Amino acid sequence: MLTDAKLRSQVDALWDKLWSGGLPNPFDIIEQLSYLIFLKHLDEREQDNERNARRRGEKFKPFFKDPTYRWSHWSQLPADKALKHVKDEVFPFIKTLGGGDGSFAQHMENAEIKINKPSLLIEACRAIDDMQISSQNQDVQSDLYEYVLSKLNIAGQNGQFRTPRHVIRMMVKMVDPRPDERICDPAAGTCGFLVNAYQHILETHTSRDVLTYDEEGYPHFLVGDKLTKEQHKFLQTKAFMGYDSDSGMTMLRIGSMNLILHGIASPNFRYTDSLSKAFNEERAYDVVLANPPFKGAIDAADVNPSLPAKCKKTEILFLHLFRRLLENGGRAAVIVPDGVLFGSSNAHVEIRKKLIDENRLDGVVSMPSGVFRPYAGVSTAVLIFILCGINSAPRTTPTTIST
Repeated sequence: MLTDAKLRSQVDALWDKLWSGGLPNPFDIIEQLSYLIFLKHLDEREQDNERNARRRGEKFKPFFKDPTYRWSHWSQLPADKALKHVKDEVFPFIKTLGGGDGSFAQHMENAEIKINKPSLLIEACRAIDDMQISSQNQDVQSDLYEYVLSKLNIAGQNGQFRTPRHVIRMMVKMVDPRPDERICDPAAGTCGFLVNAYQHILETHTSRDVLTYDEEGYPHFLVGDKLTKEQHKFLQTKAFMGYDSDSGMTMLRIGSMNLILHGIASPNFRYTDSLSKAFNEERAYDVVLANPPFKGAIDAADVNPSLPAKCKKTEILFLHLFRRLLENGGRAAVIVPDGVLFGSSNAHVEIRKKLIDENRLDGVVSMPSGVFRPYAGVSTAVLIFILCGINSAPRTTPTTIST
């Protein structure tokens, strides 16, 4: 959530400008803001890459094929020339990122810049520059989406709760993903778990004399110099897989942009209802990280036959799905509402029995009820488990931690 009062005020003012400037559809505003922030961040990432290349004594390889595509160039042009350049040159280039067959290009195929007033584009650019977003030390793509949804009063109706960054980081550290593993989030939203898993791998494979940490303990200069060329390629193209069922494409586009911004050149983030009959992946991943929806409409006729047919609770269906996705020995850290731990229905009892009998349940991290406010006051927990198989899973007493 955007917690800084000044930043929230600036976002509100920019929202009003876009609305009065010809974008009455709130979701159009979300997308246009996301595109502009994405373009701004790409330019900042280019600057970071230049600095990192100098730090390593390497030749810098530009990301932009034409330097005029950079925010720092076109945002300084006269308004009419800037708008034309963005629409005719910059945005068509952006839509090709990740390769022609990648998920990003697919999601962006029908995307467009809907700002048609040159002066409005420049006003929006100036407002974004004034926000100094990169200095906020937060995943602004996700925070912006969450904040705008809170204004629309629709977040939470489908169980879409933004996971706080420190909770994501905790969960990733607990499962400790490694460079050669396949990592999945079947309810990925803005891809925060996948981004953090990638950053964790880079952090643990970057020389100590290169790494720096900010006052909140977050690492910088994640160059991954200890990774092999093959490992780098695997991380860029095959290591991370996300799924989301947002048919409006907003989440898919924002999530894909988030992955690219954080260095994953060819995102694998697909439109799929992972609980449906069409989703049949099994024993495909080494790590699952997720905060699945706790509620929302379920199409009972389309629930995958591998999942309990009579169960209507998404949090239970997702737990069955996680177990199906993991290889034997695979690890999971997932968020569930407390009902999973204490519910008395047959479905609740069955999933708890499976978690104990067919997995090694290593820990339960109990979180306070305010973690997902303002969307929900429900108490939640993080489950950490390893899939061991029916015949090999030891019965253990999990560690319970309250936060």
